[in-house]
Amino acid sequence: MLDKLEFMIALAREKHFGRAAESCGVAQPTLSQGIQQLEEMLNVSLVKRSSRFLGFTPEGERVLIWARRLVGDVQAMRKEIISMQQGHGAQLCIAVMPAAMPIVASLTAPFQDRNPTVRFTLITRTADEIINLLHDREIDAGVRYIGNAISGDIDELPLYEERYLLLTTAGGRFGDSDEIAWAELAALPLCLFAPNLQQRRIIDDALRRRGVEVRPAIETDSILALTTHVRTGRWVSVVSSLALSAIDLSGSLRAVPIVDPEIVSTIGLVVSKRFPLQPAMAALMTEARRGLIHDVPAEV
Repeated sequence: MLDKLEFMIALAREKHFGRAAESCGVAQPTLSQGIQQLEEMLNVSLVKRSSRFLGFTPEGERVLIWARRLVGDVQAMRKEIISMQQGHGAQLCIAVMPAAMPIVASLTAPFQDRNPTVRFTLITRTADEIINLLHDREIDAGVRYIGNAISGDIDELPLYEERYLLLTTAGGRFGDSDEIAWAELAALPLCLFAPNLQQRRIIDDALRRRGVEVRPAIETDSILALTTHVRTGRWVSVVSSLALSAIDLSGSLRAVPIVDPEIVSTIGLVVSKRFPLQPAMAALMTEARRGLIHDVPAEV
């Protein structure tokens, strides 16, 4: 039964019978037969039949949710038992959107101080990818923007309130200012994060609401590329208060708060309600809710 459910998960991931079979280490006829046996067992069609994979039926989508839950539980159990046998603690995988990576140590370090056998795997993904990974049960939790009614099956825990600043040079435009209005960015040459990042979408929305057409001269997903371009003095950028921890402001760079209005976004820890939390993840959530995770700055 478990292997047939794994076939369903592989087919959902690969969206191709041959690749799904290869990822499971079986021949394609074996995978197809296994799914057919599952259909006969449940007396319902699970896959839309064609010469190629066209998706799952509504019943198949529901079975897929259960497959991820059941297979995930078995995998979590195996990992926990192996860890106990080898004297290791639990392994937690957390996906973090790039803009939020500077805050992760404030989440993991205090918890590991009290739970030294727990190990963390941290990966970088976009805010949208994090939700998909949670639904596919490929991660235990994510750190991303919250509060926008992402999904009814996502549990959110606020960690940090993010604000936005103009990154410029001391001798550049607004380098000696105490603050700047969003509308004043219209005349500035912008270097911004890539459009697929949620932080960029927040910035775009803030600018458009004030009549500023977003046409950055440079787009990047690298904070290093962004800062080095701003440091030349030819461009300015918009960064979050979180990003400041990764930027050296002791030299020529200056960060000027953007107001009129001050825009605040909330970053938090997210987990899926579809699946039970493994004990270590539940403990991390409990500590966070009790306010036992310290050194998480409220603002710049």
